[in-house]
Amino acid sequence: MADIQVTRNEAESRWEATLDGKLAGFAQYQLANELVVFTHTEVDPAFEGKGVGGALARAALDDVRGEGTRKVLIVCPFITGWIARHREYADLLYGAPGSTAKD
Repeated sequence: MADIQVTRNEAESRWEATLDGKLAGFAQYQLANELVVFTHTEVDPAFEGKGVGGALARAALDDVRGEGTRKVLIVCPFITGWIARHREYADLLYGAPGSTAKD
């Protein structure tokens, strides 16, 4: 697997993935009270099929889990599909059992 680096760019409200020193993709988000709302994920076509999208989803969700204060609301089809295949992240979803996020 390629050496994909994922970092959070708070100024742009997104997690960014770089590969070979180039921006390969990003996962856009918005903060709303006790939620991180994932709105859009995009991978540069030159980097498709290299695991960039999955690396973005995993790193972003791991960061949210690590902070421990927010749940996620996903409107991005890519991350929705990714979580469907990686159910170990389902507990982060807004409304999941044990959710402390308020309506």
